[in-house]
Amino acid sequence: MIESTKKWIVEQPNEENINELQKELNISSIAAKILIARGYTSVQEAKSLLQMDESQLHSPYLLNGMKEAVERIEKALHNGEKILIYGDYDADGITSTTVMMNVLLDLGADVDFCIPNRFDHGYGPNEELFHKAYENGVQLIITVDNGISGIEPIRIAKELGMDVIVTDHHEAGDVLPPADVIIHPRVPEGHYPFGELAGVGVAFKLAHALYGEVPEHLYEYVAIGTVADLVPLVGENRYIVQQGIKHLRTSYNPWVRALCEVTSVKQHEIDEDSIGFYFGPRLNAIGRLGDADPGVTFLMSENDLDAAEGAKLLNKKNVERKEIVQSITEEAIHMIEKDPNISSSLVLVVAKEGWNPGVIGIVASRLVEKYYRPTIVLSLDPIKGTAKGSGRSIEGFHLYQELAKNREILPHFGGHPMAAGMTFALEHVDELRKRLHKQAEEVLTADMLTPKLKIDVPVELSEVTVESVEEIKKLGPFGTGFAKPIYALQNVQVRSMKKIGSGENHLKMELEDAYGTIDAIGFGKGHLYDEITYGVKLSFVGDLQINEWQGNKKPQLMISDVQTKEWQLFDYRGKNQVQKWIHTLPQQNCTFIAFNQKTVEHFNQDLGNSDIHFITEQSVFNHHSSYVVLLDLPPSMELLEKYIQQAQPKRIYAVFYTPESKFFNGMPTREQFGWYYSFLKKRPGFNLSIHMERLSQHIGLNLEIIKFMTNVFFELGFVTIENGLTTVNINAPKRSLSEATSYKKRVKQIEIEQKLLYAPYLELKQWFNERMKEYLYS
Repeated sequence: MIESTKKWIVEQPNEENINELQKELNISSIAAKILIARGYTSVQEAKSLLQMDESQLHSPYLLNGMKEAVERIEKALHNGEKILIYGDYDADGITSTTVMMNVLLDLGADVDFCIPNRFDHGYGPNEELFHKAYENGVQLIITVDNGISGIEPIRIAKELGMDVIVTDHHEAGDVLPPADVIIHPRVPEGHYPFGELAGVGVAFKLAHALYGEVPEHLYEYVAIGTVADLVPLVGENRYIVQQGIKHLRTSYNPWVRALCEVTSVKQHEIDEDSIGFYFGPRLNAIGRLGDADPGVTFLMSENDLDAAEGAKLLNKKNVERKEIVQSITEEAIHMIEKDPNISSSLVLVVAKEGWNPGVIGIVASRLVEKYYRPTIVLSLDPIKGTAKGSGRSIEGFHLYQELAKNREILPHFGGHPMAAGMTFALEHVDELRKRLHKQAEEVLTADMLTPKLKIDVPVELSEVTVESVEEIKKLGPFGTGFAKPIYALQNVQVRSMKKIGSGENHLKMELEDAYGTIDAIGFGKGHLYDEITYGVKLSFVGDLQINEWQGNKKPQLMISDVQTKEWQLFDYRGKNQVQKWIHTLPQQNCTFIAFNQKTVEHFNQDLGNSDIHFITEQSVFNHHSSYVVLLDLPPSMELLEKYIQQAQPKRIYAVFYTPESKFFNGMPTREQFGWYYSFLKKRPGFNLSIHMERLSQHIGLNLEIIKFMTNVFFELGFVTIENGLTTVNINAPKRSLSEATSYKKRVKQIEIEQKLLYAPYLELKQWFNERMKEYLYS
């Protein structure tokens, strides 16, 4: 059995629905399943998704304040006023700033940009920077991807005589800033047909209005900011990202080519994954570690040299960011594992002086993945006396609401159900941990603390073709609101498998069922090689991709998880060099069983401190383990049968160490017994200790067999042995050879060896199968 750390929830789409979409839209069954899983169950709904065009774009003038904003900007252009674009330090903010810089420069504006430093200025409008803008002669400030919460700084800007246009998409509070114009897709509520624009999407709408036509040359920036900010990829966002990807693939902009170069992404293959996993993180990294201005400079590069230098800087910052995240994550894990006050809490709260506040949100996410508990990571500043941090949550624990119950010790916090940020006095760190633990006890159940894996697209191997996998790409972009499918292949078997990679830490497999085969790759899954046996039905979860090699295309599954509910038999028979295989066995919940005291002595040194259970006919089986290692042969099949039926292990490792096998020597024939008896009868006082080995060589009979026959004769009283000399007892009563204890024992051992030690794998598996209870492990 292989158990996943997550609880799989497999959703089965309606077959009639699948067939209808297949027939009416001429698509594969997999594509139909994806559409249904995403809520596009009718033909008309599916067509609206598959056949998007420019009609998805709403008029920018539907946004409240757009007319006034355009008029104010045109006035600034006419009068030659100095304009400042005030952005944010993440990928959305950087691309938003770039969009506005492009349009205003195109229109001949006297324009510059400013992005606050995360560490020096914090998030959003900053009084110090606004004062500086005023001193530099700025008359109009346009905020992008921020501003809706900057009430006091904007009030000061107005007092200084500057006009302020706010463009934002973040949640608005009850009180709005005193800006001249606010452009926000949800302020006032419900006025605009699509409320899920990213910050760069709002900037794009303003650019659209200023140009008087759709600025297609800006799609590239909007796609990156939209994907990176994790807004829903539906409606207007979906069309914008589709167009952006299309333009990125053919762009002549030097920054696009430079970004592809440092990320090893092929430009013609750019997709939402390229943006989400390679482009976005590099733009985010620069603002996480310091000034984000170089991000805007890079996106506005006009030659290959500047673009290459900018891309190298972004790449360098991303490497630094990864190293910092890794270092903090390792430190946090060490704290959790070593401190019971932290590890015993249902809400993990870890804090340390000097942790980079720009990356601790990523660290919190990593810890949630590892421990599946709500997590808060704090950076302590002893000089200011503050703890500043980020939190990430799990389903069922509304982080914002739970933090809100502690307002008296949390003067500054914000967020939503799954993520939050906060700043508070560092002396309240332990108190916050205690409070959140108690609050979690009231709302979190054991089931909620088990991570769930929702699998919405179960597929059969017969459905998986090169054509069907390529068709899936056409359903993109996938992302927030239109999640990438999670595929499941259920009840397939392993046809072949091998470890790959220099460290053999990856796994390459070929899976099969009655209808076909598929290649599968598990990066970082090399350990599964020692956990999977052939002939067992397994279920795999992962992503379907196309593998192209020397012009040949094949579908393949990129494995993310695997499980089986069947018990497994691992055949270690004949592998007596323990050091070579002992490390491959599970380190936890594994019981070593021995039926012979000599076996215990033999394995003790190799197994170290492992506890070997010595079992006899009188044993009481009072231990329960998922995995059982049978080190040697039992004295009887009945004892092993009794143990297996009681233990019901999920895995059996059959070692069956047998230093003195009887199977191949077999049982002497009656003729051989008769010849040996006659030989001893003719030679009174035969010296066994001196002549037995030479006798063995002379007659070609195994020495062990001669010793066995001698012992049988002795037990039956046919011979006596004194000082190593044998004498035949001529007057001994006739008895059957099978009456001898050693004879019975040898017959039994040969039978046991035949069934357990030398039987083919499938026969051995069947024997155990017949003794296992018929129930499924959950």
